[in-house]
Amino acid sequence: MKTKSDLKEKIDDNTIKQALIKRALGYEAIDEVKEYSVDENENLKLTKKKITKKFISPDITAAKALLEFYFNDKKDEFENMSDNELLYEKERLLKLLKEESIKNEVDEE
Repeated sequence: MKTKSDLKEKIDDNTIKQALIKRALGYEAIDEVKEYSVDENENLKLTKKKITKKFISPDITAAKALLEFYFNDKKDEFENMSDNELLYEKERLLKLLKEESIKNEVDEE
């Protein structure tokens, strides 16, 4: 049985950051449902298989956590920005996160 310390050893800072990026930007998930029935020989037989692709919406809580943990040093800088500057910075950061997310998807393949 795995303990918490085993799990902590496997999870590094980059793993957490990548998970937060994925949740902050949203992602596609594939849901697969299989239905089985029992045939006359009492064997299981696949009768239906449904694969659904759905988009999980961006999570604002993950975005906030990402900013707090990885961009906390910029907090003072953000507080002094105008609304237009904040909107520009938001778009810039989202673009960077998207590029990093795409890069990581390519690396995983």
